[in-house]
Amino acid sequence: MSSRPGLEEASPGFAALPDLLAGVSVPATAPTRSAGLGPDGHRKRLREKLLRAGPEALADYELLEMLLFLALPRVDTKPHAKRLMARFGSFGRAVSASEPELRAVEGIGDSAIAALRLARAAALKLLAEEVRDQPILDNWDRLTGYLSAVLSREPVEQFRVLFLDSRNRLLADEAQARGTVNHTPVYPREVLKRCLELGATALILVHNHPSGDPAPSRADIETTAEIRRAAEILGVVLHDHLIIGNGRHLSFRREGML
Repeated sequence: MSSRPGLEEASPGFAALPDLLAGVSVPATAPTRSAGLGPDGHRKRLREKLLRAGPEALADYELLEMLLFLALPRVDTKPHAKRLMARFGSFGRAVSASEPELRAVEGIGDSAIAALRLARAAALKLLAEEVRDQPILDNWDRLTGYLSAVLSREPVEQFRVLFLDSRNRLLADEAQARGTVNHTPVYPREVLKRCLELGATALILVHNHPSGDPAPSRADIETTAEIRRAAEILGVVLHDHLIIGNGRHLSFRREGML
């Protein structure tokens, strides 16, 4: 049995069949797959860590690694996760990256992108549910957290309107327009038309600045004034206009601009 080292220990049942295995040559350096080693053992340890200590105990690359388990069940996803971290710097930036940016990362294809998109969609869904069916003005931190998650990493400007009922509960959160990296065309008549359709009595305007700087432009100020004048004619209150930057936001109301 010296030509087949380790075979008896790894597979005791074969010890009774030496004649059948006489022609089998196993190199002396053949690796033995022990329990707990290899990708499967690593995945098991990560799952146990998550369940035992919670997601806070996992590094960003470990969260990405586990997320990619779902998309790439037969692949060691740790190198993929490390490449995503090297490219984007954090879990949040990785799951929010555009499709072309993700495809530029080695090993990231349709399945991996779908898993990353699913994670972001789930996070936004949870944040949205936290602000629904409650007075928006009483949950300002949650609202700005949700809007930052939705808009802070958008590569182009997006103009959204939050339509509220008479108790300031959210009726709808809708994107009205998408523009370029520094401009979004917004038409007050379209905003107010939708307001009437929903029976809204108050509004909060929201848009992002892809540059990361939430300081309002002259066009932002003029558009806000136009929508406010049109809303007043219909008895609709404009509570605020929020500009979302990268990690920062500006409130027209708090800045004394409304």
